[in-house]
Amino acid sequence: MKPCSTTIPRIFPPVYPASASQPPPAIPDYLQKVYWWAYLHPNAVRLFERQWLVNLILWGNFARLRDATLAELGKSIEQKVLQVACVYGDFTQRIAARLSGPGQLDVIDVAPIQLDNLRAKLAPDARVHLHQQDSSALHFPDASFNSTLLFFLLHEQPEKVRRATLAEALRVTRPGGKIVIVDYHLPQAGNPFRYIMKGVLKLLEPFALDLWRHEIASFLPADASFANLDKTTAFGGLYQKVVITR
Repeated sequence: MKPCSTTIPRIFPPVYPASASQPPPAIPDYLQKVYWWAYLHPNAVRLFERQWLVNLILWGNFARLRDATLAELGKSIEQKVLQVACVYGDFTQRIAARLSGPGQLDVIDVAPIQLDNLRAKLAPDARVHLHQQDSSALHFPDASFNSTLLFFLLHEQPEKVRRATLAEALRVTRPGGKIVIVDYHLPQAGNPFRYIMKGVLKLLEPFALDLWRHEIASFLPADASFANLDKTTAFGGLYQKVVITR
């Protein structure tokens, strides 16, 4: 993909791209083939942009997982936060509501339709910036953010893209900052969702079972440098939160 980025301020109509000499990144092939029905088709956005449906998809755990992510940022956010990929539901609005002082939220997504949908959900706020970028090739300088969030993104990516996304998240996060990852995890043997979700994921999300077979840490660059990695699980092990401190 060509190195390019389009920034869409919330208070202006979105424009893609910024200029003819800087075209937006192409929609990845895997996204078009595997996830068009969830993220790229207008009917998909109209269907899935319902708080109750997002909560149902996560078996009633959306708020719990959202709040566990936000807890890593604190009740008042006075730092620069990067959200990698848009999220259905009120995830981003909750982050924006906590911004205070010099706090800033940048959100990237490779799909214009997702950025448009998010833009419609957000109140005008000069501290919130939307960018059309690919998660595996970010166009921010090194150490740009205090915190980087990946909320149910990695399971949707092929291994090569997942590895590149994590490498980029590490690169743009400042030393001492956090990369917060929430995603699927191998459930405990006695959890009935272990058997239900295996079929669901195999059918609808072919890359997701990678996170059942391997720890997220195994997808980090071999030379990754960070101070700490902490993992917790929820809902009988079906979900995990991994916090990497740079």
